Amino acid sequence: MLRDRALSALVFVPFIVLALWLGEPWVSLLVGAVALGGVWELYGIARQAHHRPLVPLGLLLTALFILNPHSPDPRTSPLLLTLAVALPFLWLLFRRKMEGAFADGLWTLAGALYLGWMLGNFISLRTLEHGREWAVLAVFGTFAVDTSAYFVGRALGRHALVPILSPGKTWEGAVGGLAGGMAATFALSALLRLPLGWLETAALGLLLAVFAQLGDLVESLLKRSTGVKDAGNLIPGHGGLLDRLDSLIFGGAVVYYYVIWVVK
Repeated sequence: MLRDRALSALVFVPFIVLALWLGEPWVSLLVGAVALGGVWELYGIARQAHHRPLVPLGLLLTALFILNPHSPDPRTSPLLLTLAVALPFLWLLFRRKMEGAFADGLWTLAGALYLGWMLGNFISLRTLEHGREWAVLAVFGTFAVDTSAYFVGRALGRHALVPILSPGKTWEGAVGGLAGGMAATFALSALLRLPLGWLETAALGLLLAVFAQLGDLVESLLKRSTGVKDAGNLIPGHGGLLDRLDSLIFGGAVVYYYVIWVVK
């Protein structure tokens, strides 16, 4: 498992670094590809749980959310959110079989919001001043949280964190992830020369470490509630895209909103 994780990192991390360095359109292409792949996996999980999400519509809405940060009109976001809520249910009015229709609409909406809207924050983050540096901090700070929690949990884990969701996660691992995430945030902030004081850096590191781990638990909730072990098998040592994206989905959003609300 550890070897597979290391090999996967060697393959995928250079693509991430290159896209973040080059900026657009490469960031949007990368984020769009992983968002569409992730929502495809999510709808696959839904189908295994005997739901019937509207896959073409969900993929379309996800793509629109990824494109949304490039819109010059601020009215686009509320319009797109409204369409994302309304269209799945309007579509389902014309389905012949009504059993489970509302749940299918919710799955469709959830996939587009969870992958499209949330990962779109990375694109918005990259467009800010110092956007390259902020995006690097978000990605590699999140990786540091995951890695620290994994190794500390394996070495010292004794007390289950949320056993009903993920029996393998422990309080010791969570504390390790918190420490690793904060240390990485301080190191990356200094290395990248970001405009953060020590108190702002500490707050960002704390938020990133907490929400990255909450994102991991949210994906565990998704799999546990549907009886699925892994979202897929695309990435050796990790499972599917969702298994790798879970922390980044929340981590990227936290960094983006912290920057626009606190730093700027």
